[in-house]
Amino acid sequence: MTFVSALRNREPLVGNWLALGDPAVAEMSAQLAFDAVVIDIEHTPQSLETVTEMIRAVEAAGGAPESPAADTGSIVRVSENDPTEIKRVLDAGADGVMAPMVDTAAEARDLVEATRYPPEGVRGIGLGRATTYGATFPEAVRNPETAPITIAQIETETGLEHIADIAAVDGLDGLFVGPADLSAALGIVGELESDRFLDAVDRVLEAGHAEDKPVATLALGGDDVERWLDRGFDFVVAGVDVSYVWTGSERALAAFKRVVDEQSEV
Repeated sequence: MTFVSALRNREPLVGNWLALGDPAVAEMSAQLAFDAVVIDIEHTPQSLETVTEMIRAVEAAGGAPESPAADTGSIVRVSENDPTEIKRVLDAGADGVMAPMVDTAAEARDLVEATRYPPEGVRGIGLGRATTYGATFPEAVRNPETAPITIAQIETETGLEHIADIAAVDGLDGLFVGPADLSAALGIVGELESDRFLDAVDRVLEAGHAEDKPVATLALGGDDVERWLDRGFDFVVAGVDVSYVWTGSERALAAFKRVVDEQSEV
């Protein structure tokens, strides 16, 4: 089963969030057999060329005979719900897109239409990686099974207000709870254990599952992974590459300082 079909079937999935913009990290994520990588270009300086190389690295690692990765998917979190940006990352070969700050059903429909070719949508037709540089052009344009994944981020009180209508949009594949932005919008930034935040989370889960659509979120550590899965999330992004580097570097630095301190006491 591919990542795309597994997501649409609401199989439990794990992802890795990539902010550093290094294709090697994308490659390692696929070699480790994450179900998907989320390539962030909303809060990072990544260029389209970098995103393309990261997608290519995921595909190459997944196709290597020695790799345990069967089909690591690539989702690009775009900087805004913009049809031109969406078109370009899909042409680069991404399996799908996640758009931030989706507040209404109309905005969710805009997201879906930006990923679909006419007459179902407004995506322009180009001969990029997504169509094997034109070799698979007719199939890519007309085969509904190749339609990209579309995920709407729910991060505001307005989005919560319209959550049932957003979830019901035809062609929208899933919802994503943005913990930091949603808690900030509720006036309780970072208070992810608060009843108010968890009530909002449950509203998103209920709306998505009422439409039999998966709901995803971001975890920061093993405890987060367990509690979000226990709460009912289908797709958990288990961590962020920046955090891995930071915490690993902290441990290495602490180990060095500990040895130096012990030697100075001798």
